[in-house]
Amino acid sequence: MSLQCGIVGLPNVGKSTLFNCLSSAKATAANFPFCTIEPNIGTITVPDERLFELEKLVNPEKVIPTTIEIVDIAGLVKGASKGEGLGNQFLGNIRNTDAIIHVLRCFDDNNVIHVDGSVNPVRDKEIIDTELQIKDLETVDAKLSKISKATDVQSKKTSEILKQVKKHLETGQNIRTMQFNEVEKEIIKEFQFLTAKPVLYVCNVDEKSAVIGNNYTLQIQEIAANENAQFMIICAKTEAEIAELDREDQILFLNELGLSQSGVGRLINSAYKLLNYITYFTAGKKEVRAWTITLETKAPQAAGVIHTDFEKGFIRAEVIHFADFIKYKSESACRDNGKLNIEGKDYTVQDGDIMHFRFNV
Repeated sequence: MSLQCGIVGLPNVGKSTLFNCLSSAKATAANFPFCTIEPNIGTITVPDERLFELEKLVNPEKVIPTTIEIVDIAGLVKGASKGEGLGNQFLGNIRNTDAIIHVLRCFDDNNVIHVDGSVNPVRDKEIIDTELQIKDLETVDAKLSKISKATDVQSKKTSEILKQVKKHLETGQNIRTMQFNEVEKEIIKEFQFLTAKPVLYVCNVDEKSAVIGNNYTLQIQEIAANENAQFMIICAKTEAEIAELDREDQILFLNELGLSQSGVGRLINSAYKLLNYITYFTAGKKEVRAWTITLETKAPQAAGVIHTDFEKGFIRAEVIHFADFIKYKSESACRDNGKLNIEGKDYTVQDGDIMHFRFNV
């Protein structure tokens, strides 16, 4: 299962610096607007300490983590929806992502140009929101015009929902703040609305604010809470320094800063959770591997992530909870102590489950 997150924001807020920390596919980072034109795409691993623990116990030939694609989308500006700063092209890149990482500048530095002349993350957020909302309104109006004379039940239902969406957008609100039932969600999903995508607000701060934030981050934290969105604080400049260190030096550096995990690590995990994704593992001598599934996935569908034949021919799953595997240190010991469970088609996979599937070919 491939997850793709788009990093958005105004020019010079630290998007490309963060992308460079996240990925080995280096993006250009410079102190002037529009230095990033084409989107940069990097595939990055999701940090998971559980893989290291399983590797120690199983000693496999290889370890395969789960991954996320991060897309660094060029800085948007006011008027992007009308093509300002190649805006339409940039907005098209956002449409193809599953979730949005919205980077906001929350630090003062006279040496770093701000496209609007002053630091104001609330205003910056509203600029991006407005451009995305305008684009969604265009999508709504185009569809309503197309189905205005249709008389079938599906078209009438779609028209009804889109009129509600239009009214909501015209009040300056994002679609993700609306409540839909399951049928309505499926209808909304097909339009890939920009403001319907889940969002993580990332406040880029100076080093002294990396742990507790500042007055700018407090404003964004309150907004995120009201939108039921995710929020985090990061110092992109510090993360760039951490990215150059080896694993042991990174730990020492983070300890000195009073941090338990790098901001990049927290960002990746937050992005992974943004769409309610969890991880289960397969563990054997050939490989220890992490697999991505959505929350509440049943065992046959989890097996289908490995291969569609596994889902079609599913018989049962042998399941060991991660904590039990670590305690007893092997599959055989878990079996001997009654910690290997046989589960059927109705089993809901839990985050961290170690699974082995039985199926008909």
